[in-house]
Amino acid sequence: MSARDFGNPDRAAVVARAQAVLLGLAVGDALGATTEFMTPAQIQTRFGVHREIVGGGWLNLPPGSITDDTEMSLCVARAIAARGRWDLVGIADRFAQWLEGNPVDVGATCRRGIGDYIARKQLETPPNRWDAGNGAAMRMAPVALHALGDEPLMDRLAVEQARLTHNHPLSDAACVAVGRLIQRGILGTPFQGLRAAADHLVALHPEFTFDGYEGEATAYVADTLRTVLDAFFSTAGFEECLVKTVNRGHDADTTGAIAGAIAGAHYGLPGIPRRWLQALDPALREELATLAAQLVGGSPLFSAT
Repeated sequence: MSARDFGNPDRAAVVARAQAVLLGLAVGDALGATTEFMTPAQIQTRFGVHREIVGGGWLNLPPGSITDDTEMSLCVARAIAARGRWDLVGIADRFAQWLEGNPVDVGATCRRGIGDYIARKQLETPPNRWDAGNGAAMRMAPVALHALGDEPLMDRLAVEQARLTHNHPLSDAACVAVGRLIQRGILGTPFQGLRAAADHLVALHPEFTFDGYEGEATAYVADTLRTVLDAFFSTAGFEECLVKTVNRGHDADTTGAIAGAIAGAHYGLPGIPRRWLQALDPALREELATLAAQLVGGSPLFSAT
């Protein structure tokens, strides 16, 4: 799909959905951080059903705090917005600055890949059978916004940004699938069209089979997406999707962030509970909304019209 396939899109509506993507990511991250590394049974014992942004968790975060999922996505978004174009070196530099600032949380694979960039300016980590984690897929939202209207471009950039830290076929496939779901959601693709994109992923890589998934929501990218896609396609609203996702526990900040981005694209800003948005820092809300508008404003969807 390319920009010419979309005619004259409603710019205001597209911007609003793009904002819902980045804000959805952040609220999913903040909601899931509380239940990260907990089992569903532990969550049920403590919360019944976890549905409020209250902080805490293994990182003992203040309510509304974000983790590496949103922070690395911000690195990507800020780098693109600063140059007004794709800037892989700028993204890597911002990852390096972020890591050197002692973030509250960082995955081992991301730490290794960023460390290799700092030491050797390496922009593509070598293939590694242990790189099938979710650390690249979790930061896909800004890439999808930047390349909106050009899926082949998005597919290429998805893999470029992924391989700064993760070089594995399942990570690559997950990044592409997340990006396509976000883009198609923003552009108003019906639910069955989104399902077709997910089914395409499963056809290519059966490891992502997700219907009725009852396994753990681990950081293995196939488990992550099975958790997210099962929740998204078995619910009928943003809040219901996110609550189902994060109550699976385990890597809940990342499953919550990815589910929030995809659900935000589909349901838009009205679907995100106001109380969740208000739990975020106002400066963060403003920056995410501004970055979303900048990214899609310079995307092929609008630059080609």
